Amino acid sequence: MAEIGFYHLTRTPLDQALPRLLGRVLESGGRAMVLCGGPERVAALDAALWLSPDPDWLPHGTKRTGNAELQPIWLAEEDAPAEGAPNGARFLFLLDGAESARLDRFDRVLDLFDGNDEASLAAARRRWAACKAAGHALSYWQQGARGWEKKG
Repeated sequence: MAEIGFYHLTRTPLDQALPRLLGRVLESGGRAMVLCGGPERVAALDAALWLSPDPDWLPHGTKRTGNAELQPIWLAEEDAPAEGAPNGARFLFLLDGAESARLDRFDRVLDLFDGNDEASLAAARRRWAACKAAGHALSYWQQGARGWEKKG
């Protein structure tokens, strides 16, 4: 079973919060797959990660750029294949309400959602309930004045 963290964005937008979380994965020597809600988000993140000031180096790739096995961060709009992430990632980031049928292929899953959008909150609650029913270890993080605060 995967360890799944739900990350409730309340203070900063996704494009500012995600680079820092990805930076932590890279600092630990890990690899990440970022599952986006569509091709527009993949394209926007592709551009944003190259321009990120903190951290200032987030090497990544997409289906368009190829060479997944060489990329420490892989941006995708399609779920990981049965054998796991194309880049060998053990961390999975879920954005825009994206869901994966391959959670068991990852050690850690981070589900980021917009806390200022009622539809996003309701969808996150549904995903939480489904993950709990499936027996995954869950944690809940919310942005606070000092950064991420573990709430549950």
